[in-house]
Amino acid sequence: MQNLHLTRPLVVFDLETTGIDVEKDRIVQIGMIRVEPGGERTDWESLVNPERPIPPEATAVHGISDDDVRDAPTFSQLRAEVEGLLDGADLAGYNSVRFDQPLLEQELARAGSQVDLKGVRHLDAMRIFHTMERRDLTAAYRFYCDQELVGAHGALPDAKATLEVLDAQIARYDEVPAEVDALHKFCNPNEGKWIDRTRKLMFDDKGEAVFTFGKLRGQPLKTVVQNDRGYLEWMLNKDFSEELKGILRDALAGVFPQKRV
Repeated sequence: MQNLHLTRPLVVFDLETTGIDVEKDRIVQIGMIRVEPGGERTDWESLVNPERPIPPEATAVHGISDDDVRDAPTFSQLRAEVEGLLDGADLAGYNSVRFDQPLLEQELARAGSQVDLKGVRHLDAMRIFHTMERRDLTAAYRFYCDQELVGAHGALPDAKATLEVLDAQIARYDEVPAEVDALHKFCNPNEGKWIDRTRKLMFDDKGEAVFTFGKLRGQPLKTVVQNDRGYLEWMLNKDFSEELKGILRDALAGVFPQKRV
């Protein structure tokens, strides 16, 4: 950490999972590095029993099988440790704005946690990398750190590599800020556009809430409430996030999301 200027702790984290659906899939391994403004560092990782079979295609990516996690703690059993590491900290990861954070938030909510990550500043090394170079983490580590990434797709090695890449990116590009607040804005240019964490609703250019998926893609929420209430009621009984369901319930009651100015 030679270039990133911290004013509060930063937690760099990585998840290995049962799949890529942030609403339905589960964590099978979590790695976290908490860096204090003074430079003190805590490395932590754990296998996680997802309480469901790990698909073979997921095991092919990260190498973690059902046998590996059979005796591992569940996420609920790890919740207190995860909350302690997250306490008072900003976040960083690789493709973590779109994937790791939403999935982690779902796991925390299922475990009964009151931790709210919505207002936390988030640095995403992949967004910087894809903006500047457009490659994956292994190539990023080779490009920025001039080393080969050993142990790719292991949560803690990936988190360690992400930390080094993030620091090297700040050193390399004059236009990449070293202050966390400015770097958060660099990594989140569309912050405020998405209404829910799973990105099923977004604000359009007029500030209207519209759907982003399926047969409702592009349709304003208000229009669907007026013309197809039954479909929204059907969605309330399906496996969508509780956050989205809460927004739909409010909309059916006449209360719609308002874009913050």
